[in-house]
Amino acid sequence: MEKYVVVLAAGKGTRMKSKLYKVLHKVCGKTMVEHVVGAASALKPEKIVTIVGHGAEDVEKVLKGKSEFAFQEQQLGTGHAVMQAQAQLEGLDGATLVVTGDTPLFTSETFAKLFAYHEEEGNAATVLTAEAPNPFGYGRIIRDDQGNVLRIVEQKDGNPEELKVKEINTGVFCFDNKKLWEALKQIGNDNAQGEYYITDVIEILRKQGDKVGAYKMPDFSESLGVNDRVALAEATRIMQARINKKHMEDGVTFIDPATAYIDAGVKIGNDTVIEGCVTIKGNTEIGSDCLITSGSRIIDSKIGNGVTVTSSTLEEAQMDDNTDVGPNSHLRPKAVIRKGAHLGNFVEVKKAEIGENTKVGHLTYVGDATLGKDINVGCGTIFSNFDGVKKFHTNVGDKSFIGAGSTLIAPINVADHAFVAADSTITKDVGRYEMAIARGRQVNKEDYWHKLPLSESDDWK
Repeated sequence: MEKYVVVLAAGKGTRMKSKLYKVLHKVCGKTMVEHVVGAASALKPEKIVTIVGHGAEDVEKVLKGKSEFAFQEQQLGTGHAVMQAQAQLEGLDGATLVVTGDTPLFTSETFAKLFAYHEEEGNAATVLTAEAPNPFGYGRIIRDDQGNVLRIVEQKDGNPEELKVKEINTGVFCFDNKKLWEALKQIGNDNAQGEYYITDVIEILRKQGDKVGAYKMPDFSESLGVNDRVALAEATRIMQARINKKHMEDGVTFIDPATAYIDAGVKIGNDTVIEGCVTIKGNTEIGSDCLITSGSRIIDSKIGNGVTVTSSTLEEAQMDDNTDVGPNSHLRPKAVIRKGAHLGNFVEVKKAEIGENTKVGHLTYVGDATLGKDINVGCGTIFSNFDGVKKFHTNVGDKSFIGAGSTLIAPINVADHAFVAADSTITKDVGRYEMAIARGRQVNKEDYWHKLPLSESDDWK
């Protein structure tokens, strides 16, 4: 059976009260519509057509290469939205999945089971349903005495008896594709909203003698539609729990899973420990046997095996095996920390490579620099890389020693086995085996105390 998918993503989402179109709000690092298209793509359908309207260019940019598109100029209901895919889908043999782009929690497994049930039952239409503890706001599934689906009644159109039903329409349907397009030509907008509902296709197919069924999924939480920030937070909570559970099943230890915020797509090796209040985002990869302590924030970074990140921030940075950083340090974009290197507290690194086994103890800024192996960088060192107009580079050779409180003003080269005396301001290259001292000589002024106006005061004696 050929498979097709229609994703409804044309609505602006006024209840979000946002400049960002609804389906572009993110849940665990991906937009809602990316989650939906990603789950559908796992089924390898022949076509995915996303219906766009508000924010069309932005939605198309996010889904570029993952979907075809059809434009809905006026938002006149779900049935009207599906009609916009007529040019891409009408007349094709197979089954079509219709799903909204603001339901990020549906899994590919659920979609696969829906397609399989639809095919096994020989249905013209199959509704994905769930039992809702509180069905208010959802369309209700109305069945006959034999359990056959008669119709779907929207909240605003239901009578008191119909609204007692707890089986709800999740907004996901599977249709025989040819029958779908025949039925769409018959739907009207005689309802409280004056819209064309895709749900009306169900009743049309049933009345013309086609078989209509419903597949009830066991997990109601998958069906959560996001219409406001409250629902967005709830979807994020559910997705986060799902992500963390999968990592734990793969051998990652979470000290407090409820406060560890891990984006979808993040990779973490086994025997790594993630403490509470940790955020890991984007395309981050973390190896095995690592420790990420509370307060750490890691974005789009690559971390090797046996790495410790202590209450620090990493952005587009790389830490090789057996390195450590923190507490309270910041690795900015293009920071590369080679094997065995140590970065202590309050260290900032930007666009710089720290060589193997090099130590940058604390309170230091390293920007636009290449540091070799086995270097000691003393406390309070500054790599001064910016003259107000341009950035310049500093090179420091292997086994050199940079004394505390030094300032290296780029562009300069410090050779291997060189020394920089503490509190020096270095403006010239330092050769191999040389020591550079660049500071004023100490002068002690004798009897200076007695020259002070308050020197005879009792408070100063």
